[in-house]
Amino acid sequence: MITAQSRRRSRFGWLFPTMLLTGCSRAPSFDILGSFFPAWLVCLASGLLITVAAHWVLLRTRVVVAVPALTYPSLTALFTLALWLTLFQ
Repeated sequence: MITAQSRRRSRFGWLFPTMLLTGCSRAPSFDILGSFFPAWLVCLASGLLITVAAHWVLLRTRVVVAVPALTYPSLTALFTLALWLTLFQ
């Protein structure tokens, strides 16, 4: 027995997959020495370098980090996401 609801589902069944594909576009990428790297990877590498620099500054100023296992990954995530938002959004 076919109900009105099942007819609506079959009629609009193509709509949901189409909505998922609307966000697909060319990803931002960089040409580095002939290879294309995604922008998030460049932001991650830059975030790691900035975290290493922050670690060096904290050592030079003799600031004690209470929980380094949480602090440095959090700093990396903070710097990576800040770079992504600043450069690509």
